[in-house]
Amino acid sequence: MKQRLHKLGLALVLTLAAGPLHAACFADYKAKMDDPLRLHYGVIELPDNACDPGAAFNTIAPRVAAGGWELLEVMSIFDETGLDARRGDAGQFYLRF
Repeated sequence: MKQRLHKLGLALVLTLAAGPLHAACFADYKAKMDDPLRLHYGVIELPDNACDPGAAFNTIAPRVAAGGWELLEVMSIFDETGLDARRGDAGQFYLRF
């Protein structure tokens, strides 16, 4: 019984030490609005199941469309280490949608 509890405790410690299985996922994108033509560059957080370009496009498009924007391109997908470098360029569209 003691040995079983010890193994269970060790498994719990290893699981907690491993941390999350995957890091947060973000993308930068370009979008437009017509009449008059306006363009924006933005950064958006994605759910774990949308961390590839095709899934990211399908996730981002309706979110920016709710604000009247049409998604043109998903430029890249990155983790939280890429956020600070993009903050200034994204301006008001940094994590807006």
